[in-house]
Amino acid sequence: MRRLRLRCAPVAAAITGLLLAVPAAQAAFPGENGKIAFSRDAQIHVMNPDGSAQTSLTSGPDDSPAFSPDGTRIAFTGARDGNVEVWVMNADGSGQTNLTNHPAVDGVPAWSPDGTQIAFGSLRDGNFEVYVMNADGSGQTNLSNNPDFDADPAWSPDGAQIAFTSFRDGNEDIYVMNADGSGQTNLTDNENGNSTPSFSPDGSQIVFSGSREGDLSPEIYVMNADGSGETKLTSDEAPDEQPVFSPDGTRIAFQVQRDAPHEIYVMNADGSGQTNVSNTPDEEETGPDWGPKPASAPATCEEDTSGDQESGPVSGPVHGVDEALGSGSGNPLGVLLHHVNCDVIVGLGL
Repeated sequence: MRRLRLRCAPVAAAITGLLLAVPAAQAAFPGENGKIAFSRDAQIHVMNPDGSAQTSLTSGPDDSPAFSPDGTRIAFTGARDGNVEVWVMNADGSGQTNLTNHPAVDGVPAWSPDGTQIAFGSLRDGNFEVYVMNADGSGQTNLSNNPDFDADPAWSPDGAQIAFTSFRDGNEDIYVMNADGSGQTNLTDNENGNSTPSFSPDGSQIVFSGSREGDLSPEIYVMNADGSGETKLTSDEAPDEQPVFSPDGTRIAFQVQRDAPHEIYVMNADGSGQTNVSNTPDEEETGPDWGPKPASAPATCEEDTSGDQESGPVSGPVHGVDEALGSGSGNPLGVLLHHVNCDVIVGLGL
């Protein structure tokens, strides 16, 4: 299960125990792959998909970043002024604003695909419920309305449904409901743990963390949006959790404890090519969210599974060398540029 970690202040330590059962929420919005946001030692950071250009955006204690659909803003959970709230900021860390302003615990936000609303978990009714509010913090409304634990909301790309985690049947399961809270349906219905759902950008699949018979720890699974066709993507003795699709749907970022403490990994959508991209073995990194590239942002190179491509900025509209020229034998220039540093590509004006 995805855990909220706020460890940089005494008040954060006090509320962490209360929040141990609260999974964070992310969503994949269709688009070109942008940066990955994550929490490192209770501060929000961003990095390129290959792990380069890691940058701190907040001073904490903060967790659970979630990109807006256009990639220009990040909602997150912040434990400031002695309370846990949903905050929002620009994608560069500026303009940090408290949205919920409520004395109860509020956190783990998730944007609607049109950017007008934010779903979140709240303890204000005595148990965790899924709430929704307008993107400016107004109109806070209880959607799940159930006496058991409900949290970890994730919108479908068409905005019609919200997936979430619930304990209402005595098990930790993935549920889905209509965006108005109606039609709540158990998708996993499994006696083992299931949590942290995230829709694929086309809405056809949901990736989540779960345990099945024989699993030594939580693994990453994917299923069809109706709960059918479960497929196991990872197989590891250490916990693999908090998965989220990339905006183009080809890859998945997730949290791994195999290189203790937690690290952020990226893999292909079929589970292959698992790669440690955060690579800071002495620090704790959790809760990845993969944002779309803002329309005005320059393209960035990404590491491919062969490890040949270097990281760095690319000038122009291309997303990477492969997309621009192809890397097959039929395109010698594409093969050549596939092996050079991105600075060279900038120099060539590609």
